[in-house]
Amino acid sequence: MTENKSFKVFSGTASHYLAEKICASLGCELGNMTVTRFADGEFEVCFEESIRGKDVFLIQSTFPNADNLMELLLMIDAAKRASAKTVNAVVPYFGWARQDRKSKPRVSIAAKLVADMFTVAGIDRMITMDLHADQEQGFFNVPVDHLYASSVLLPYIKSLQLKNLVIASPDVGGSKRASSYAKYFNCPMVMCNKTRKKANEVAHMDVIGDVTGADVVLIDDIVDTAGTITKAADLLKENGANSVRALASHCIMSGPANERVDASALEEMIFTDSIPYHGNSTKVKQLSIADLIANTIRSVQNNESISNQYLI
Repeated sequence: MTENKSFKVFSGTASHYLAEKICASLGCELGNMTVTRFADGEFEVCFEESIRGKDVFLIQSTFPNADNLMELLLMIDAAKRASAKTVNAVVPYFGWARQDRKSKPRVSIAAKLVADMFTVAGIDRMITMDLHADQEQGFFNVPVDHLYASSVLLPYIKSLQLKNLVIASPDVGGSKRASSYAKYFNCPMVMCNKTRKKANEVAHMDVIGDVTGADVVLIDDIVDTAGTITKAADLLKENGANSVRALASHCIMSGPANERVDASALEEMIFTDSIPYHGNSTKVKQLSIADLIANTIRSVQNNESISNQYLI
């Protein structure tokens, strides 16, 4: 694709690695922007080229810390004030999405609050991938292009050519996602049923279904401390699985996650590159979503449907 003069792509600090790959796929240059940081931790963003009358795509995943979110909000505000024609937030990983409801009294619904912050800042469109709950699209009052990591994960599973494939969900909440994968491959599905002591700590887990001699692929959206996914892998192996690997959309991998993955029965842990991986586990691999996002940007610019991006 030759460079389109009507739009520009810019990147926040945290997603620069991905934005470069997206621009390479689009055949355009990454826009020039600076972030000036002050001694007290405050920062300022500035577009170093004119964006007047252009469709602007701002790429930044909003994983912790909160600076990533704040930087993107400032980018949006700066673009509006610089007379951009449209401002499109490209957020491969939408942080705070797990707080999508009141799970107990007197807590915030952070996902809705963050969506409102984007609206107030002035976005015209949100492009994101694998929200923790699909219904979070309704938190926005602008169009949301909700992409799915299955577009890159399904071909990878197919390339493994596993003889006795079984799809598994590490918890009941992910059963719908796992069921879609199982239907795509026309293979069995099992579930792991867990109870928690508290957030990020699993108390007990059981396997629902038979995995004897199976090559199991666990499917999840987010792996944070890796407690659930590794406990599920070990339990599936104990129940007779021939091999266990896991695929997930977003690579948070915080705290003891790397050590847990290395010590687990997992053969490999596959993520997309929606979040950069800075760990050193030899089991962790990342598949790029750059082409997926580039094709979506191209479709938005050409007023074309993005439904051909969806495999399931």
